[in-house]
Amino acid sequence: MYIKSNELKNYLGKNVKVAGWVNSRRDHGGLIFIDLRDFNGIIQLVVTPDTEESFKLAETVRDEFVIRAEGKMRERAPELKNPNIPTGDIELVVEKLELLNRSEPLPVNTHDDGPESSEELRLKYRFLDLRRPKMQKLLKERSRYYQFLRNYMYEKDFTEITTPILANSSPEGARDFLIPSRLHPGKFYALPQAPQQFKQLLMVGGVEKYFQIAPCFRDEDPRADRLYGDFYQLDLEMSFVEDGEIVRETMEPLVKKLVTEFVGKKLLTEKVKRIPYQEAMEKYGVDKPDLRYKMELVELTDVFEKTDFKVFKAPCVKAICVKGGASLTRSQIDAFTESAKKEGAGGLAYILYTNGEAKSPILKFMKPEEISAVKERTGAKDGDAVFFGADTRKKVNKVLGQLRIQFAEHFGLAKSDEVALCWIVDFPFYEWDEKNQKLDFGHNPFSMPKGGMKALLGAKTDEEKLEIVADQYDMVMNGFEICSGAVRNYNPEIMYKVFNILGFNNEYVEARFGGMLSAFKFGAAPHAGCAFGIDRIFMVLEDAKNIRDIIAFPKNGSGIDLMMNSPSAVDSNQLEETHLAIVEED
Repeated sequence: MYIKSNELKNYLGKNVKVAGWVNSRRDHGGLIFIDLRDFNGIIQLVVTPDTEESFKLAETVRDEFVIRAEGKMRERAPELKNPNIPTGDIELVVEKLELLNRSEPLPVNTHDDGPESSEELRLKYRFLDLRRPKMQKLLKERSRYYQFLRNYMYEKDFTEITTPILANSSPEGARDFLIPSRLHPGKFYALPQAPQQFKQLLMVGGVEKYFQIAPCFRDEDPRADRLYGDFYQLDLEMSFVEDGEIVRETMEPLVKKLVTEFVGKKLLTEKVKRIPYQEAMEKYGVDKPDLRYKMELVELTDVFEKTDFKVFKAPCVKAICVKGGASLTRSQIDAFTESAKKEGAGGLAYILYTNGEAKSPILKFMKPEEISAVKERTGAKDGDAVFFGADTRKKVNKVLGQLRIQFAEHFGLAKSDEVALCWIVDFPFYEWDEKNQKLDFGHNPFSMPKGGMKALLGAKTDEEKLEIVADQYDMVMNGFEICSGAVRNYNPEIMYKVFNILGFNNEYVEARFGGMLSAFKFGAAPHAGCAFGIDRIFMVLEDAKNIRDIIAFPKNGSGIDLMMNSPSAVDSNQLEETHLAIVEED
């Protein structure tokens, strides 16, 4: 039986057997020192010429060779102790050394120190990258994290139930991954974007409270906080719930415990704010605001209602005050201007407050009372800067919302040891599709509109329909959406109506959601739930900059698994069996 490195202190003066990888080797002429790495740390092996065969073998081993050693544990000489590792006071004097496997020269660094290999190489040789102590720690932390989640759900009397992976296509807001059926030519399964329909059917089936750590599949473009293809969520649903606040109050303590108990960080506020969607967009320009810093969007439309400045003759004028912003250089302001233009702005007007005066190219176009009102409204002090947005309300919020995030990053306003939480509530049920110039669902059709059928029947014009609010909610952690949920639409008549408003007839609804509609006609209880993106939460808790860094086997930024070489071509027999043909592009 091998003794783990973190237990070896209990074996001083005794013979032990250890095994692991060669972390490093040092030849001091008469002695060879090998740092052996196992799953729990490093132990120093001392090989002397007295053990002739073992000494010869020790001369040949290289980094990442797999070896086994037997010998006696002893305390190191005082001058040779290493305070930087837990086993720095002890060492193993080798009596027998065996080679279990060789290693070719390494294409990536398997140590935490030294230069980190490129992400492409790390993902191609992920099986080697996982040997790094940092990655080993993350894998163990993730396992403990899953246990923490499950323990909480069991304490709250939720029942863990798995749902199918091969399912039907469902409009969750992203593209499906389709699976051709061999047994049913021309038909397809879809990998579930979420277990949405199945968990609602569990509520119809009489389950009181369900949860699972569910695999989800979405054909979305990857980004720093979103994996490509597959990800996991803590999925849950509760019966006889008609108010989303019940779900929020049930699950909020779990997230707080993850922050304070699991990783030992500080909650910025014990009370988690409930912020209506419209308020979030007006104050922060995004529906997932980072509340670790203020820098709210300030309304100035009324200030410039009668302005002579052509740029500010717009439906909406707003500004943000950047504390310390007067220190920005011209080139830095130009860079922020380019960012604003990418979001649709024509430019970026600003005022710098420095040495007791305001400085800006736009001051000559502004009236004294306008200049004074801007300073008063924004609370600008000496050393600050005010940046403006003037356009449609939607575009101004978008531009300043993104600038708010970029300014916070530039000035380091967000502390990594603090966590700010909030719930965004009251999302619009419908939204205006600019591309197709028509109404569309704001999120998904499974949410219950607040006010039910009465709210739907009372909305005659498009403007009135856009005012319908869904009992839907998102939780936000440090500017990342980590949860989405809603009170569900369990009433068939309301389900038909929400689609009818968009021009879809009852036959369309029955064709797409026949299973759910049929179930709802047999005494479906009111129900509500949500799903937490547990990969994203773990990324934030661990201060990772990229979500791929906390996953064992992620795909790269282009959705390619470099290690397994997927996606890949399949042979003609497989295509024939699944009744598929490849159409070559011109």
